[in-house]
Amino acid sequence: MIRIRKAEDRGHADHGWLLARHTFSFADYRDAEHMGFRSLRVMNEDRIAPGQGFGTHPHRNMEIVTYVLEGALEHKDSMGNGEVLRPGEFQRMSAGTGITHSEFNPSSTESTHLYQIWLEPACKDIDPGYEQKHFDEDERLNRLRLVASPTAENGSLLIQQDARVFLATMDKGSAVTHELSRDRHAWLQVLRGSVSFNSQTLNTSDGAAVSEEQHLDIRATDNAEVMLFDLA
Repeated sequence: MIRIRKAEDRGHADHGWLLARHTFSFADYRDAEHMGFRSLRVMNEDRIAPGQGFGTHPHRNMEIVTYVLEGALEHKDSMGNGEVLRPGEFQRMSAGTGITHSEFNPSSTESTHLYQIWLEPACKDIDPGYEQKHFDEDERLNRLRLVASPTAENGSLLIQQDARVFLATMDKGSAVTHELSRDRHAWLQVLRGSVSFNSQTLNTSDGAAVSEEQHLDIRATDNAEVMLFDLA
């Protein structure tokens, strides 16, 4: 079973400096039918104006994964980390017992386009943690590259949940496949371009929840970039 979440049906927030689209209920956007999927709780697509950002604020007991598509994002946190995240780079924060951080667009001319993703952790009140990694495009060109996992295998980010996150950049006409175990579920998010997903059409910013399917077939009908979550 595949349920499509069309981009235009998502929640929307325009704060002037921030344009946000919410796949699941978040902040002032509430939709009882879209509270999350399995351990996936937040899927926000954000655009931050030049010189603007999120001031210092707290999080607790959440796995937060950020991926920048365009521009840059400057990160600072209460653990002493200070980094700039650029396209092709992922950031992982395990909020655990508590963390404060800020995220800021350091450019005076260019906006920042990113995805902010939250997963509920398998264990609460762990020590907070932070990672940032770049994944070369040739490692994910026309194939699914593991970028986050509970075991940090193959150089992936370490997340505290039974979930595996994959990224693929796809040329038009290419295809990638993924096999799900019978008790697993999946979420596919199209970051850009368009794909045929088990014969269903998904375009930029569309998502799809998958249950009771074992074979996943993703075919690029245009140049595309996709993120796939294999979930318990």
